[in-house]
Order: sequence, then structure tokens, then C-alpha cells
Amino acid sequence: MHGPFETLLIANRGEIAVRILSAARALGLRTVAVYGTADRGALHVALADEAVWIGDEATGLPYLQIDRILKAAAQTGAEAIHPGYGFLAERPDFARAVIDAGLVWVGPPPLAMTAMAEKDTAKARAEAIGVAVVPGVQARGLSWPALRTSAAEIGFPLLIKAVSGGGGRGMRVVHQADQLEAAVALAKQEAANAFGDDTLLLERYIARGRHIEVQVLCDHHGGGVHLFERECSVQRRHQKLIEEAPAPGLDEAVRRGMCDDAVRLVQSIGYAGAGTVEFLLDDATDARYFLEVNARIQVEHP
Repeated sequence: MHGPFETLLIANRGEIAVRILSAARALGLRTVAVYGTADRGALHVALADEAVWIGDEATGLPYLQIDRILKAAAQTGAEAIHPGYGFLAERPDFARAVIDAGLVWVGPPPLAMTAMAEKDTAKARAEAIGVAVVPGVQARGLSWPALRTSAAEIGFPLLIKAVSGGGGRGMRVVHQADQLEAAVALAKQEAANAFGDDTLLLERYIARGRHIEVQVLCDHHGGGVHLFERECSVQRRHQKLIEEAPAPGLDEAVRRGMCDDAVRLVQSIGYAGAGTVEFLLDDATDARYFLEVNARIQVEHP
């Protein structure tokens, strides 16, 4: 269901909920907020036309309770749900539950979210349409001899990272072969603790890499555009600190190719809505490599 609607429920809190409420109001939409006990006096609750309590934090985080959010939509007559970012925003099961309830899901289709949910499957999808990825191998199921052989083929230094990862967790740079076993063990433990999945990727480490993100926006009719790129290379512990648009000093042919690759990739998975396609640019060679798709609105989107 992608038709018009008059009432939007925002399944989030804080700054992103306030921003969505403001945009919805500018479009003449009626708004519904949801909140846990701790947020009873929050700004997003005060600004919404109607607000529904969805639980106490002592019994689990309210903003992760799909059944309570859908119940709130039903009791307020909300026809659409916007997930914001974080919480349930990248959960295909939530998107599917919203759609199955006959509501408008303001976000990427569940199948597109699933296609990009894991770094290894996302890389395979990119390779299938000719978008370059960093050379590497998935570590799941590999014996130690096979893992060491793969690492030698990739070359050192190499990067270990969690397929379900984000925020730099489950990520290690390995500079030589005798560091591999300990680094894999630490990365697996960190990934399991953070994401409930200890599957790892081994990839070539790009020492002079620039982190470039391309903003994309797609409709429900197969149309897609890019809104150019952001430079996100200034980071601490793999967390972005400063973003700059446009990326400074970027060769125009590289910029055009990267932006075209981003649109081609999201169109291949039937994407809709706002999203971000991340690339790693080897500053020494201008080679570009696809990293992942953030299938959601982001902090940077305003």
C-alpha cells in the first residue's frame, strides 16, 4: 500500500521523532507519537496531535514492541508508520507487519531491506551487477588452514569485520599472519555480543581509504536519483565525526561513477525512499569499492 494518508504514527523518540513530526505538520498531516514511561514529558509527545503510551522501560524497551506500536496505530486511526532510525527502522519483519496490517510503511520495502541487511549478501548483490567490492572472503565455515590461506591470498594488512556490524564493532585490522587467530577470536566475541551474530568477513585493508557516501532517493515506480555525495573520512574508532558535501578534491569522473553505481545498485533491489550507499575510495588509485547500504533515513539527511 503506497496510497495517500492523513495520519502518520512516528515509531521513535527524541530528535528524529521531532523532525518527522515537523515535516508531517508542514504537509498538513495529523501526527501520532508513541512513548514509554520515561518519555512521558518528552518534546515529541507534546508536539504530536495525539500520543499513546506503549509501555514501561522496566518490562523491555517500548520502542521495540511491534505489537504495541501496531495497536497504537489501530486505536488512533493512523494509516501510516514512519520508523525514523535505530530501534525497528531496519527490521524487515516490522516493515512486513506494518504492510500486512494494511498500513503505509514509510521506508524501504522489506525485500530491499533484506537484500542489504548483511554485508556479505550485499556485496554479492553488488558484484552481480558489476559494482566493485573490496576483495575478501566470508569466514563462516572455513577451517583454520583455509582461513589462513584466504588471508594470505587477500594479503596483509587485512580487515576483519562483522557481517551484521556497524559502528566499528566486530572490526579489527590485522597487520601480519601471527596476529590473525587472536584478532578473529576477539572480533567474533565482540560481534556476537553486539549483534547476536559472530559471522565475519576478511577483506583487503585499504590503507589510504576515503569513506564516501552517496545519498539516494527512490520512488515506488522504479525511479531513482542520487543527491550527490558526502565525505565521511574523519572518524574515530570507525565512527564518523565530520561530514562534508561535496567531497573535496574528488575527480569528477570518480564522483559520477560512484553516484551512478549507487543508483544502479538500489534500483536493482527495488528500493524506495531515502537511503545511503557507502563506498571506500582508494586514494592511491581512485579505485572505488561498495561497502554497504543504510536502508533508512540517517542523522545526516536533513
